[in-house]
Amino acid sequence: MAQTVLVTGGAGYIGAHACKVLKAAGFTPVTFDNLNTGWEEAVKYGPFFKGDLMNRADVDAAFAQYRPVAVLHFAALSLVGESMKDPGKYWRVNVMGALNLIEGAIAAGCLNFVFSSTCATYGDQDGVLLDETSVQMPINSYGASKRAIEDMLNNFAESHGLNRVIFRYFNVAGCDPEGEIGEQHVPETHLIPLMLEAVAGKRPALTVFGTDYPTRDGTCVRDYVHVMDLVDAHVLGLQWLLEGKGNRVFNLGTGTGFTVHEVIDASRTVTNREVPITLGDRRAGDAVALVSGSARAIEELGWQPKRSNLRDMIGDAWVWAQQPGFSK
Repeated sequence: MAQTVLVTGGAGYIGAHACKVLKAAGFTPVTFDNLNTGWEEAVKYGPFFKGDLMNRADVDAAFAQYRPVAVLHFAALSLVGESMKDPGKYWRVNVMGALNLIEGAIAAGCLNFVFSSTCATYGDQDGVLLDETSVQMPINSYGASKRAIEDMLNNFAESHGLNRVIFRYFNVAGCDPEGEIGEQHVPETHLIPLMLEAVAGKRPALTVFGTDYPTRDGTCVRDYVHVMDLVDAHVLGLQWLLEGKGNRVFNLGTGTGFTVHEVIDASRTVTNREVPITLGDRRAGDAVALVSGSARAIEELGWQPKRSNLRDMIGDAWVWAQQPGFSK
């Protein structure tokens, strides 16, 4: 009988892709989601439990009904700009929700926990190739809330024997290559889907903020991981825990990143269409280059980021961008 895994945020972009990969790996993924930002149509690979992490009774009911061997925790508020304007919302939802989930898992005897964190916990370390030993100094409440959850997991590991694997990464791109699920946010804030919507005529021209950065083409550098590579890593982290290998943190990144112009040029090649752009000034607070390595994940987990190149990330996203998408 397949082992059950509780996937919080399983109706969202990353969580839904994780459910697909979990099922392919022989697990039964149970999606736990309140559908505030997720899509019920994305729940295709296992049972759906509609619940809210802010309600401990929902959490306890899900554990009692499905008795999972592990948790994959993706559910979170994740808009950096919003977190700067409304920090209380991020501390309340992200941290309190995670605390309910952690305590619910421990009460149910589910002691394997994979946490999808963020490189935002490192703050604005411009031009540094980040790794797991880099100093964490978040500069917004989104990153700070994720750092707090990491701290909670470490505390509960000491006090209750909770086993945890933590993943930190920057930007996620691409979609399921088979086109069953994809990336769909309201509002959309991510570069690649915004660009492809502009290409498809669904929104005005893409604004490139700043062309005078000290980079290879004047635009800022950001790191991207294909969503399928990302969730592959999370399943490897789950298997790491189930094999009793202990607590570990892994960064996921390309080690080099891509400039905005490189992303745009790759889109022209992939879609065979021009990208409508306008050139704008730098935005306050934007770093020149934010990049993470992934040597530990490659060496210890055997992670192989096969699709984290611009051709595949944009190509898979373009297939999804031409579909109707999810509807509420």
